[in-house]
Amino acid sequence: MRARDNHFFETLAKQQSPEYLWIGCSDSRVPANEIVGLLPGELFVHRNVSNLVLHTDLNCLSVMQFAIEVLKVRHVIVCGHYGCGGVKAALEEKPHGLIDNWLRTIADSAVKYSSELSKIADPAKKVDRLCEMNVIEQVRNVANTTVVREAWQRGQPLVVHGWIYGLSDGLLHDLGVSLGNLTS
Repeated sequence: MRARDNHFFETLAKQQSPEYLWIGCSDSRVPANEIVGLLPGELFVHRNVSNLVLHTDLNCLSVMQFAIEVLKVRHVIVCGHYGCGGVKAALEEKPHGLIDNWLRTIADSAVKYSSELSKIADPAKKVDRLCEMNVIEQVRNVANTTVVREAWQRGQPLVVHGWIYGLSDGLLHDLGVSLGNLTS
């Protein structure tokens, strides 16, 4: 970095004013900043297995609160990825240990959407569709947190987006489930 910009770290140390909060999967193949082409300091990031936003996860909720109330981000991006191992594990009918408790919400979504998923014969395509459904569910979960609802009540400009990343092609896909208001 210093070879490109001799003052990069001095500048970075003096500022943190991202417009975006990224809630993504822990998968090492999904590096948030690199995917969206932003430098350090331009994207606040929270990652966990299968990009879940659970109303009992104080870590995720604390990250959201700091990003929204202190940093004043204008966009929360929930980004999943195709071929997610956590989503695949949630679909499997075998125990995986402690992670099964974390993935329970995805397994519940698989039951909720079982009529649609049962029409997909290809197991990989079924996982990919559930990856998309999981992002959509997590966007709703973000929008239903007290942190986001209170921000909207204050008139804070904030939009929650649902995206999915293709590991095989490196492309981001907008799932068309943005919620919020940037014009207030």
